[in-house]
Amino acid sequence: MSQFATDQPEKRSVDLVVLSDVHLGTYGCHAKELIQYLRSIQPKRLVLNGDIIDIWQFSKKYFPKPHMKVIRELVKIAASGIPVHYITGNHDEMLRKFAGFRLGELRIENKLILNLNGRKAWIFHGDVFDVTMQHARWLTRLGSIGYDLLILLNSSVNYCLEKLGREKISLSKRIKNSVKSAVKFINRFEDTCAGIAIENKYDYVVCGHIHQPEIRHMETDEGQVLYLNSGDWVENLTALEYHEGEWNLYKHRQNTREFEIPESEGVNDSMLLDEKALFAMLVTEIQHHPEEIVSHT
Repeated sequence: MSQFATDQPEKRSVDLVVLSDVHLGTYGCHAKELIQYLRSIQPKRLVLNGDIIDIWQFSKKYFPKPHMKVIRELVKIAASGIPVHYITGNHDEMLRKFAGFRLGELRIENKLILNLNGRKAWIFHGDVFDVTMQHARWLTRLGSIGYDLLILLNSSVNYCLEKLGREKISLSKRIKNSVKSAVKFINRFEDTCAGIAIENKYDYVVCGHIHQPEIRHMETDEGQVLYLNSGDWVENLTALEYHEGEWNLYKHRQNTREFEIPESEGVNDSMLLDEKALFAMLVTEIQHHPEEIVSHT
């Protein structure tokens, strides 16, 4: 089941929201749309399931105002008393050394197990099951750069198609769907996650990493589990929402309306960040600006 964003002024109440693969710091990240989404919900708990900040791409020195604003929106949620779990992924693996760190309601973790109405949810990013991550990290990083360039090319192509009145396309999705090895990788990833979850008697297994949003019941000879993947905010613009005992896959409409960040919110047009500055920035936002953050609407 999926739903689309609306322009209703009131925030929707959601018991749990899971976001992953935002890839702040890359050209493909839809930061403005994510800000729209974050400002439309009132979650009781938020899970950031890996690859929120793309530290792999920090060498490009690209971190525009909307990307910084996403971080401040996330900190705003934590500062308002809502538990925020930052689960590390491969693109933000530098934060893994801070696993166990807690400041207010912000927690940094490598995995998470939640009890949801008597059912156990196993939440982790998923890169641990990626063979290329374990044995050919240089190839994975090269692929990440290529993916970012493909997203840039896709944006140019879609701009031209839109001017011609044609429907937009996703080049990466077409490649994924046409390359048999890519399809096999996704299937193998899903089967592995579901199989281990069933062995450990989990009711839900929640992942990210592969940018493939999904809610699907999966079975083996040992039992069954609900496999969930939150997708991404590069192509799919999706999130998982759990409310009143039911999971839903939220999908945001791309560029539904112009969304400008007021200058009064005080975020510079760009920030030059490095890995050492990232963690300090997160801490500083919470320690020194909690009142300012909570007051923004």
